[in-house]
Amino acid sequence: MQQKLKRIAGGNWGISPIHRRTLYKTVIERMLAHGSSAWCLNPTFKMKRKLSSIQRPFLLHISGAHSTTPTAALQTILGIPSLQMQLQFEARFTSIYRLRISVPSNITDIQLQDLEMKATGWPIHPSEHLKPNQISLEDGEVNIARKDIINIFTDGSKTEHGVGAAVCVLTNDIWAYQWSAKLNDNNMVFQAELTALHEAVIYASHLPNHNTSKIHVDNRASIMASSNSKSTNETARKIFKILLTNPRIKVSWVKEHADNISNERADQMAKDATQHGQPYSLTKLAKPLIKGLLRKSMLEEWETSWNNGDTVRKI
Repeated sequence: MQQKLKRIAGGNWGISPIHRRTLYKTVIERMLAHGSSAWCLNPTFKMKRKLSSIQRPFLLHISGAHSTTPTAALQTILGIPSLQMQLQFEARFTSIYRLRISVPSNITDIQLQDLEMKATGWPIHPSEHLKPNQISLEDGEVNIARKDIINIFTDGSKTEHGVGAAVCVLTNDIWAYQWSAKLNDNNMVFQAELTALHEAVIYASHLPNHNTSKIHVDNRASIMASSNSKSTNETARKIFKILLTNPRIKVSWVKEHADNISNERADQMAKDATQHGQPYSLTKLAKPLIKGLLRKSMLEEWETSWNNGDTVRKI
């Protein structure tokens, strides 16, 4: 692979450095990362030196720098961490998220039991599916004039104060029901949107059978996840099962911040819930959070290594 890269890129000719970097990250680094979760959780000094010697010629080809340029300088210039750091980051993530094993890292405030689990297996029989009119991803206008439809509005919000979710129900021009909660500060907006939608379908499922409920959501991703029978998100699966057994419940996308008073009310309730909402602890911490914390830990380790190094300080 190194020789092939050398043939298509020289110091001042060939494909651009951006494309060289992309090839390295998506092809070469992925080949070297094979099985790293098993062998690079605690790399030895000998392994670190070997990985560094493998990575160095690729960094030279990507940057087009002189062959005497220190490896630490090449990594910093290109923004590519050392191979052992990158592979150790991936091994730590697998140990924490997939194997539920604590590893030495800077994310000591995260408990393993608080992490979101990836749902596995088939939730329902493949032949079962939602009714075609139950899900709408087109911008659906809210018709409050129809008295035979109960309009339910949901929203999730994340501010500097935290994460909140809210549900409000409009019946006969009056607010018949309101619900809001404050999630963990480390939860994502997508999780807040799903939590609000879950509470909405639970409320709608307990209404009399002659009532048709229409849930208005301004987040398409949460609708798509909830209508997907193969979703690996636990909350999305729960929503799907309720919708499957209650065909009178419909979910429709509505454009946010489009001067829709009802949707704006749900949005304001979600924002208020980030500060004053009742604590809601049922939603676990998501996969991107763990990756972000581990990546931050890796960058701090890289910064410390650079500050303590003596090979490129003068440069």
